[in-house]
Amino acid sequence: MDLILTFQENNSFFLTVIGILGLFIGSFLNVVIYRFPKMLQRGWRQECTVFLELEESTNQNEDVFNLSLPASHCPVCKKPVRAIDNIPVLSYLFLRGRCRHCKTPISIRYPLVEIITAGLSLIVAMHFGFNLQTAIALIFVWSFVCLTMIDFDTQLLPDNITLPLIWLALFASLFNLFVGPATAIIGALAGYLSLWSVYWLFKLATGKEGMGHGDFKLLAAIGALLGWQLLPLVIMLSAFVGALVGITLIIIKGRDKSIPIPFGPYLCSAGFIALIWGNSLNQLYLTTVGF
Repeated sequence: MDLILTFQENNSFFLTVIGILGLFIGSFLNVVIYRFPKMLQRGWRQECTVFLELEESTNQNEDVFNLSLPASHCPVCKKPVRAIDNIPVLSYLFLRGRCRHCKTPISIRYPLVEIITAGLSLIVAMHFGFNLQTAIALIFVWSFVCLTMIDFDTQLLPDNITLPLIWLALFASLFNLFVGPATAIIGALAGYLSLWSVYWLFKLATGKEGMGHGDFKLLAAIGALLGWQLLPLVIMLSAFVGALVGITLIIIKGRDKSIPIPFGPYLCSAGFIALIWGNSLNQLYLTTVGF
């Protein structure tokens, strides 16, 4: 109780704790981003092996691979990463971005994910304050970071992450934390069906799949959290940013037009913007057009 009172009365202390927590959550998200897709692939391979009644390879089953095992280690020299070398951002700076043992460069993406996660967490905490809204919003924002990087790497939006977000948002609606139950349910339906409809129209017109089913579920989660009223803003923002990035990659880097561009990161970005500034942007739009 004393800690809760301290958070309520001392906003600076609350924000400091959230910032530090964000750094450590970002460090954990780096593990999830790297390992979780590989865990899914192993699971799918095993399921296919069982379904097709094939002999299982002993090499696939001899090592344990999950979020905790094997312990973090350098992929080149295989030396384990010590706890002191796992401090978010600081360890990277102290080691100058290299493995302590073999001096292999460490991707700057790791500290960037930690910094971004901490920064977004602080924005959420400053916007909502010390309450249940912040707790729910933080879970969504951390999931957005994770989904963004996984989609960039693998073009997957795992059901293990998107589906719990839908249920969490619907649960939050029971307490009217963001929207009420009716608005949340309509938001989930509208979010899913809007992209589902675009998917099928595009497929019928071209014979190709324009997006993955994970995008439907992600937008359903955003709709369940924020309500159907903010879905047009989310869709417009994500489409605009996605088109802008895609055209830029084609012009500057000569990216092949036939290579699919993951849409999840843009949905996550738009979802975050709508979470923090959505109502203000909607009001600004309505005022501009004269409503």
